[in-house]
Amino acid sequence: MEATYTQVRQGTIPPVVAARRALWTFVIVNLMIVEVLFLSAGTGQNGVLTVAKFFGLHAAVLMLFQLLLVARLPWLDRRIGMDRLTVWHRWVGFTLLWTILSHAVLVVLGFARLSHTSMTKTFFSLADVPASLLGMCAAAVVVVVAVVSARYVRQRLRYEVWHGLHLLLYVALGLALVHQLQETTTFSSSAPAKIYWWALWLFAFGALVTGRFVMPVWRNVHHRFEVAAVVLESDNVVSVHVTGRHLDRLPARAGQFCIWRFPGHNHWWLANPFSLSAAPDGRTLRLTAKAVGSTSAGLRHLPVGSRAFVEGPYGAFTSMHRTRSGALLIAGGIGITPIRALLEEESAGDVIVLYRVRSESDAVLVDEVRDLVADRGGRLHLLTGTRGEGASPFEPDSLRALVPDVTERDVYVCGPPAMTSAVLSTLRRLEVPQRQVHAERFGLA
Repeated sequence: MEATYTQVRQGTIPPVVAARRALWTFVIVNLMIVEVLFLSAGTGQNGVLTVAKFFGLHAAVLMLFQLLLVARLPWLDRRIGMDRLTVWHRWVGFTLLWTILSHAVLVVLGFARLSHTSMTKTFFSLADVPASLLGMCAAAVVVVVAVVSARYVRQRLRYEVWHGLHLLLYVALGLALVHQLQETTTFSSSAPAKIYWWALWLFAFGALVTGRFVMPVWRNVHHRFEVAAVVLESDNVVSVHVTGRHLDRLPARAGQFCIWRFPGHNHWWLANPFSLSAAPDGRTLRLTAKAVGSTSAGLRHLPVGSRAFVEGPYGAFTSMHRTRSGALLIAGGIGITPIRALLEEESAGDVIVLYRVRSESDAVLVDEVRDLVADRGGRLHLLTGTRGEGASPFEPDSLRALVPDVTERDVYVCGPPAMTSAVLSTLRRLEVPQRQVHAERFGLA
């Protein structure tokens, strides 16, 4: 059983460190195997094609690693967090793009030198070869997805449009697999090579299908989630209570979030990540959302008894990462929801909560937070105001004045991106050890 909020890890490897080591070990071991396969398969028809083969092999490994990063495997997600895994997925994706482009250009260049023709003629000649054409199509899809994933373009697309285009990567993976199977050199150069590549593809695809499809479907069939109550917390904030069968067996923890769909409320492809705003009690799950879009604004109209489709729980913003007896919980706006859930778990030590809002009327769930803090003998600082109104409470001097022993506490931060970045910057300047800092930046993209 994993540690609860009352248990502080001492003298053991932090979960996030263990998970990162496991991932690095996986990557290094597979890269070593690929290098052995590359060297044992011999050289290509010329030096350029040999280098092209080198890039092709590593592109295949990067593709499969990409699948693992977004497979939402519970063991990784609870230790590293979907937010960090998504960031890694993004950077590995751009690395994959340049690796594929290098492989493609070098293949064309290598065959152009062999046939003593131009690269343009060689390109069209290779396009007549089925294996090469599949590889070209896969590369083209990767380029398209990379372009729409660039920050400038991504910020100008609706999430649903971007997500639909991003799903084309699965088409690219299928094309890449067939392209690889039709290769007659390194990929099928020996029986061990065939066994290795088949095992790696099956492992990666199996992890993706299990984490993204099989597990969510099974949980929803098993638990049969439905809306139990809808409570208006304020003019623009609503809490939705969701019940179901055997919720005591759902591996949910305070601080985690789920991806919520309410069939009949919106189209199936419209989903939102909302934190659990109360610690799971084995009977109900509660989300609390602020009306910032059509999906969240319409939650107040959900009929009691309607079905809910829940993916998750996800996230590493939990007490299993506690390292100190004292905790500092920092929330901004609706970011109070996972903080409030963490407070509901019995504290392992003294707790200080900093709750940043524009005005006291914007302080969602503040009465619940105040009662929970009082029950645990902690302190709540309600920090009102906006940027530009005096000194920020999250400047190093201000934060140290509020919490003199901040470097001796675990710090949990959840709020708007600008506030979260400012707090994390201050914590670095105050030299709070990284292992004591836990931030939530959950999202679907």
